[in-house]
Amino acid sequence: MKKHLIATLLGAAVTLSPFSAIASPDFPHLQTVGVGEVVATPDMASIDVAVSINRTSAQAAKKASDNAIAALVERLQKMGVEDKDIDSANLSLQPQYSYPKNSEPKLTGYRATRSVTVTVKDLENLNRVLDGALADGINRVNGIAFSSSKEAELKEKARMAAIADAQAKAKSLAKGFGETLAGVWEIRYVDQSPIRPVMMRMAEATADVNATYKDAEITIRDRVDVVYALGE
Repeated sequence: MKKHLIATLLGAAVTLSPFSAIASPDFPHLQTVGVGEVVATPDMASIDVAVSINRTSAQAAKKASDNAIAALVERLQKMGVEDKDIDSANLSLQPQYSYPKNSEPKLTGYRATRSVTVTVKDLENLNRVLDGALADGINRVNGIAFSSSKEAELKEKARMAAIADAQAKAKSLAKGFGETLAGVWEIRYVDQSPIRPVMMRMAEATADVNATYKDAEITIRDRVDVVYALGE
């Protein structure tokens, strides 16, 4: 009778392997999941800020928010931030009501909200950008996400680490069970997104913008699933 040996290694997290969706090969084989991880210091950041203003008319609310955004964009341009790194297209305009007791809702004005996403390619300027935004009327800091300009290089390192991890696991398992590896039968690649820490998230911009962000880290992860054929 033909001998079958199937070994499955999963990472620390409980996940469904893509192999579970396909039929297992009908020959002796061993399945491993390789995981690689690279921790790096970011050199870029993406900040998401907004201005939210109430006025008695929709036109006045929109104009006030537009003025705040225009002042911020002008400041950023003077700082050397390129137009392609500034996204200020979002606008939300909503009526505001009061609700008197035993009475119909009463329109009290309008709230205009505009958001801006800025890519800061020099972290030394991050606090200056935040300080300037607050000075120009920005009153919401929705988040700051860090990244690296060398992300492709870091991802390649994580991928090579994942491959090495899968190979080491396969060799160890085969040796432990007294088997030999006859070669790779199938490789399945599962793309992983980098972990980008959000260092600030709040409804109103009340945090200390003079805090340092130099200790931030990002984690780049990758994964590869491999099926090895086993020798007879």
